[in-house]
This record gives sequence, structure tokens and C-alpha cells, in this order.
Amino acid sequence: VMGAKGAVNIIFRGLEKDQLKQEVETYSRLFANPLTAARRGFIDDVIEPHETRTRLCQELDALHNKELHNPWRKHGNIPL
Repeated sequence: VMGAKGAVNIIFRGLEKDQLKQEVETYSRLFANPLTAARRGFIDDVIEPHETRTRLCQELDALHNKELHNPWRKHGNIPL
């Protein structure tokens, strides 16, 4: 994973420092935030920091009674 500054240094190679700083701010606003990723469908949900413990407990409770129904294996995995 690359930060906004590293990405801008590669994309906008050769620009002056003040122009690079402006491009870093623009890049951060447009691409380096979870809301943009959520809009594009790369992530399912954005959890705010104060909701983390509650959401984690809810999700673990939902998985507590989960049963896996894996298909039967015709051939085992023999050691070689």
C-alpha cells in the first residue's frame, strides 16, 4: 500500500514542491479515503472508530453458531 505522497511523487514526477503539495492534497481527497473505496464497491462498509467494539461483537455473535457444510472428498491429500 502506498501513501498519497509516494503516489503523487511517482505520478507527477518533475513538479515543484508547492505544486506537489497541492497534488498530494487533491490525491488524498479524491482517492485516499474509505468513502471513495466504498462508493466504488471495493469495501462493504465503513465502521467509525467509536462503533468498532460493538460491530465486532455483533459479527462474532452471528458466527458463533455457524456450521460448515463442506462437500465430501473423494480423494484425500496424501503426503509426498
